[in-house]
Order: sequence, then structure tokens, then C-alpha cells
Amino acid sequence: MSEPITAPYGEWESPITAADVATAGSGATSPHFVGDEVWWLESVPAESGRYAVRRRRADGLVEDLLPAPWNARSRVHEYGGGAWAPAGRDVVFVEFRDQRLYRLTPREEPVPLTPSEGGFRFGGISIHGDAVLAIRETHTGDGPSDLTRDIVLVPLDGAAVADASRITSVVAGSWFLAHPAFSPDGTRLAWVAWDHPNMPWDGTELRVGEIGADGRVSSWRAVLGGATESVLQPEWHSPDELYAISDRSGWWNLYRVPLDGEPENLAPIAEEIGGPMWTLDAAWYLPLPNGRIVATATLGTDRLISIDPQTGGLTPIETPLTTVHAVAERDGDLLLVGGSAALAGGIRILHADGVLEDVRLDGGELPDAAYLPAGELMTFQGARREVHAVVYRPRNPGFRAPAGELPPFIALVHGGPTSRSVPALQPSIAYWTSRGIGIVAVNYGGSTGYGREYRERLRGQWGVVDVEDTIAAVRGLAEAGVADGARLLIRGGSAGGWTVLSALTQSDAFAAGASYFGVAELTEFAKETHDFESRYLDGLIGPLPEASDLYLSRAPISNVDKLATPVLLLQGLDDPIVPPSQAERFIEALASKGIPYAARFYEGESHGFRKAETLIDANEAELSFYGQVLGFTPPGVPPIELR
Repeated sequence: MSEPITAPYGEWESPITAADVATAGSGATSPHFVGDEVWWLESVPAESGRYAVRRRRADGLVEDLLPAPWNARSRVHEYGGGAWAPAGRDVVFVEFRDQRLYRLTPREEPVPLTPSEGGFRFGGISIHGDAVLAIRETHTGDGPSDLTRDIVLVPLDGAAVADASRITSVVAGSWFLAHPAFSPDGTRLAWVAWDHPNMPWDGTELRVGEIGADGRVSSWRAVLGGATESVLQPEWHSPDELYAISDRSGWWNLYRVPLDGEPENLAPIAEEIGGPMWTLDAAWYLPLPNGRIVATATLGTDRLISIDPQTGGLTPIETPLTTVHAVAERDGDLLLVGGSAALAGGIRILHADGVLEDVRLDGGELPDAAYLPAGELMTFQGARREVHAVVYRPRNPGFRAPAGELPPFIALVHGGPTSRSVPALQPSIAYWTSRGIGIVAVNYGGSTGYGREYRERLRGQWGVVDVEDTIAAVRGLAEAGVADGARLLIRGGSAGGWTVLSALTQSDAFAAGASYFGVAELTEFAKETHDFESRYLDGLIGPLPEASDLYLSRAPISNVDKLATPVLLLQGLDDPIVPPSQAERFIEALASKGIPYAARFYEGESHGFRKAETLIDANEAELSFYGQVLGFTPPGVPPIELR
């Protein structure tokens, strides 16, 4: 084997291209067992990021059930989820373009189940007898007052296409609804409900309603939860008893909820069985036919556990996966979604004998393992608290740095801000590390996976705690001699983009930053963003009008005069969550101060880029931007203009 080439960090040649990152897509999700096959949903970046329903046949071949241009994606709450379900050997799905429900018989044209008029959107769907159970949004205008939500039953026979009255409105009564589930005897409906200003990780109620003769809820009562207790994923154990997740102990744990009696924590642990409910199909446990429950327990990383609800006994289920969810069971086999720092994410079957079988993995063909970084869990001590992070050091067997040179590092700030970063085998990370640029993915205060107290560190402190924790992590790396303290960078999307802009305008810790569809200003953002998050700032900053001065002073756009480093802004022009006006306003402020910046605006992109051409351009633009700022020339990447 030849000797490695000596070259500065950032100028290493890599076999992992921006096209490789783009074609890795967002992976396969939402799988189901259907007979001897596995069916799932998969993003296809090469087809404008549409979501296809695919299956692995009994002979092992993978094929599309839902062909182009059909796109199974819901816009309920904008983040959607639960956009498809198998109905026997057919597929029921939400078509992204018109948000109608359709039924597809494989190799035939989809047929609609809902009318073209009415302003309806559907999500969180499942099959209930001869109907589709779903969350429905009805939009009669552009404002929150023009929006209603209810839980509905849509006939599978298409009777509602010409007659919207055939859609049964089962229950409403709150601003947000999720996880509808009928009792085994069909006499009751359970669901999760909450109202502004709460987000679902702040406080929700588990409601149970009696079903009347007309198929609608005649009366209901709350059996768990409240304004300061987050309840998730009700599942019926019997006609008179539910399982559900609650964080009343300070940790999301699994509870038995009798309709006449006190809730009981089935297996108290200082780990999270639950997470932020951004999408309507989020689930963290699976009741099995044998009476046991398989659940995901999280403390930074995930592990599978089996709970005996009769004794409270908890048994680990051994897998090599550190992000893992069990989503279905068949004859003792578990259908899993997950991965690790050494194993690509995707869909797998854990057979009853312990063998793990790959079904559909993310990222296509992976490069040689020598180019893939290990994800190291590290904890840094900030001025006021500890900070958890995942560190990926540069790795490329063909190159080494000049003696004495330390690598630049990018602080990767996740969105949410209630998301979390975990050790993962991701081409999007190896793209940087194989070029000699390290990554530190920071789980700042506000991240999930560490209990309610950890995620509530951000209450009223957005733009403070997240910034302090991110700086603590990168400076900890520099002090440990892992990173070059003069060449620290920061990147993030959405809420992570806010932290990027906040950190750049509040400190001199970073040489540059890249904001992907990040929040730059708060007062107009609160007016312009979509309904689901329109009161999110009440908890992150404070309620209006009382906190109006804080909205102004905390916003990065108000502090541009403190900015001394270049910024890259990347934005989708069709983004309803963080509108393009946020990036445009920040650019105006940068230009007025004469601060160098670069920007990319993408037609047809929303919140989170999906098109292959966008993903390629964004990655190459960011790499070129960092090279110009730090003084290295990345090979094979077209330069981006700094203005």
C-alpha cells in the first residue's frame, strides 16, 4: 500500500462526492409486513424527492408499488407523517400535490377516496374495517382562524369522492390531534389532544370517548396528561385499559392506564421511552401477541428492551443498533428501523433466533470503511452545565496532514430544537471527514433523549443555552488538542440555523457559519410561520406581547453589527415553516453592514431539501465557502461567490 499523501486538512481528495450524499436520500421509513413481503416508504432524491411506496417481494426483488410522479406525503401540521397504510394488498396514501386520499391496487392507476374540493388535508392514517381512520385538516383560507382539525373515517369504497358528507367526523374539540385508536370492541376511541401554546413535548392529554350510534364520539374524558405532562402513543390493551407514554416522572416511560383507576408506570427507568412528536406516525413501543411489549429506551443512544407488563420485568434485546425502533411483528420476527456508527440506517428484520437481516438500507453503496469515521460519544463541561456530543474525526487512508497541523471542525447543530444527534454512519458526515474536516454534533440543552429537565433547559433560553453549549463543545475539542481553535465552523438547519446565526452574532468562537433555512428574526417569524409552530416561541422565548423586547434583542438580525465572520445562507423558496423572508432580511442586514456572505435560493424546495440537484449544489457551495474563508482549496468543487 502506498504512503499517504501529505496535504492540508480540507484539501484531501475523497471518493465520497456530493452526488453520493444526495442519492443517499432520507432513507426507507414506515415499514409494514404484508404477507411474506415488507412494504415501506422511501424518499427518491433523483425524482425531485418524492416519496415512493416500495416493497421487497418474497423473491428478494425491490420494486415500486407507487410509481412516479405519485408522492405519498402528508402536510398535516406541515411535517405530516402517517401518509400511507396497506389495505390488504392495496395501498392507501396521501398524495402530496392535492393532499387527497387515494387507493392503489398494484399495477393499476390510483383512484381517489376524497373530494377535490373542500381544502382537506389528511395524515396519520390507518385502516379501520372498511374505512380509513385519519387526522383531517380543513383549510378555508390562509390564516389560523381559517383552519380546523378533526379525526375522521373515510370510506374505502370511494363513496366520499362525490359526497364529502360521507366522511364521518368522529371527534374534534382541540386545536391539535394525534394517535387515534379504536378499542378492540369498537365502542371507544382514544386519542392525544393539545392546544396552543403547548407543543406535544410540553403538555398533552390522553382522551377517551364513547362512540355513539352515529359513529361519532358522544362524550369524552381525559384519563392522563395535562398542561405540563406530555402523553404519547395510546394503544389499547383491552376494551377497558390502555397503554400510553407519559413523562410525569421526568422521563417518558410506559404506563398502564385503566379507564377506572390510577395510571401505573410499568417499568420505571431513568431513560426515555418516547420522543418529540414532530410527525403523526411517531411510535416508540410495540405490544406483542404474547403480551410482552418491545420498546425503545433512550439515554443519548437507543436500545431495545422487552417489558413484561404483569411483573414490570425489563429484559434487554441485544442488537448492534444504537438508533432503533420496532415497528411491526410477524411470527416472532421484529421489523426494525435504525442503524449505528458502524451500520447504515434502514429497515431490518430481527428474527426470533437473533439473526439480523437487512431489508432496505440507507445510502446506496457505501465507500470503503476506511473512509468512514467513528462516532465518539463525548461530554464537555461548560461554564454552567455538561453538554453531550458526538465527535467524528477526519479519516482518509490516502492522506495525512502536515506535521503539527490540527483539523478544522464543524459544529453540527441539529434542528427542532428538540431533536438529537446520535452516532450514525452517514455519507453526509463522511463527506466532510474524508476531506479532513471534523464534525462535532452537539446535543445542546433542549435536546431530547436525556429527560425532561435536560430538554427544558431551553425554556425561555433559546439563543442562549444552545449557543453556550455549542461553544463549550467546540472549545472543549480545541483545548483537548483535537481541533484547531482558530478554524472552528458551525452549520445547522431550521432551529439549528437560528443557533448558527445567534452564535455568529454573539461570539468570536467561529470563523464562519452556514445556515440552512434558519430563523433570523422573531417578530415577523411568529406571524409568518405555519400554525403548528406559531406559538412555539412562547416556550422558547416568551409569550407576546409581554416578551416583545426580548424577541427583538435576542434575534440574530438585531445583532448583525456584532458579526465579524462570513455567513452562507441556503433557503428553499417554497418553505412555509421558515419563509424565505427570514434569509432575505438577514442578507439585507449583512449587505448594509458590508459583511461578506454567500447565498443560495432553491426553486421547488420546502423545509428540508429533497431534490438531488439541490443537495449536490448545497454541499459543494458550503465546502467552497469554507475553503475560501479558511484558505484551503477543495479539489473538484466549483467556487461560490462571496458578496
